[in-house]
Amino acid sequence: MLIYAHRGASSDFKEGSKAAYIGAISQGADGFECDVRLTKDKQIICYHDSDTSRLSNIDLKISKSSYKELKEKVDPYLLEELLELAISNKKDLVIELKHPVSTGALIEKLVHKLLLSRKSEIKSSGIQISLISFSYFATLRNLKSGYQTGYLVKNSNLIRFNPAPVIALSIEILRQNPGVVAEQHKRGKKVFIWTVNEAADLDLCSKVSVDAVITDKPEQARKLLGYS
Repeated sequence: MLIYAHRGASSDFKEGSKAAYIGAISQGADGFECDVRLTKDKQIICYHDSDTSRLSNIDLKISKSSYKELKEKVDPYLLEELLELAISNKKDLVIELKHPVSTGALIEKLVHKLLLSRKSEIKSSGIQISLISFSYFATLRNLKSGYQTGYLVKNSNLIRFNPAPVIALSIEILRQNPGVVAEQHKRGKKVFIWTVNEAADLDLCSKVSVDAVITDKPEQARKLLGYS
């Protein structure tokens, strides 16, 4: 079972920051998970929220702010920088494309373009790139990228609509129905579970053979699972 750092080692560092991803390396994560949004000038940054108010004392809308302004005030990490870190350290990268957004499908287009520009390096590094989204239509667009694609689900009723080879389920769904993993494996699907921070949940994921867990605490996950 792979261990992916949720917005980096976000239990110990500011989520989505360079420090959080470097921390995830030192904590032994197999890969990184990030959320991506577009700035006003169409730069791809790693940022979960649509504004900066939760993570800082400044309130800026990501889509209405330039990268320069955001860099000066909250210092977001560019996806291109995270991709370079992943390639250099041979860490898988799970990219969640946020929706709904005013720019629609542009986020997929620009992420795919970036990945294409680094295609040979990604291939040489041997890392796995996964593109995931809660949006069904974004998932369909991501299927055209050539990279592993997953559908994010927090309502079990939506599982049957998954068009992708990966289903990314909330831990609540797994707690309610542990058999869902075997069901999905029979259909040839990989199963990622988020966000897995508790010992009992990690044990459950391991017992039902989840393919990857996304956690705020990669070091703790490795220790609890008995990984070296």
